[in-house]
Amino acid sequence: MNIGQAAEQSGVSAKMIRYYEQIGLISAPHRTGSNYRVYGSDEVHVLRFIKRARTLGFSVEETGALLALWQDKSRASGEVKDIASDHIAALETKIAELEGMVSTLKHLVHCCQGDNRPDCPILDDLAGERH
Repeated sequence: MNIGQAAEQSGVSAKMIRYYEQIGLISAPHRTGSNYRVYGSDEVHVLRFIKRARTLGFSVEETGALLALWQDKSRASGEVKDIASDHIAALETKIAELEGMVSTLKHLVHCCQGDNRPDCPILDDLAGERH
């Protein structure tokens, strides 16, 4: 199948497939005599793996590590668990940061009169002005 078909079957855009090939996340596929990429079911399976890992928020580097472990049948599952556990911790930190942002913004919106006057605690906070 060509890159468009592989993209459709995997859910990964052709542009991202080319990018993943360029950075070495996936191997370069076989090419026809006309230099067109040719993909098979194995390549599509790898692309689906990458798509799922990226959907779960793993970085490209983490995805590469997970992909290598997935392809290594003598892997230790503890390595996979460590990567996933570290990712959970990073996500939890990010969630806490986002919740803090939401809380701050809710407070600022509550304090803003939202009328025709120029006074605005939201802009004051952004400018570093505390009243």
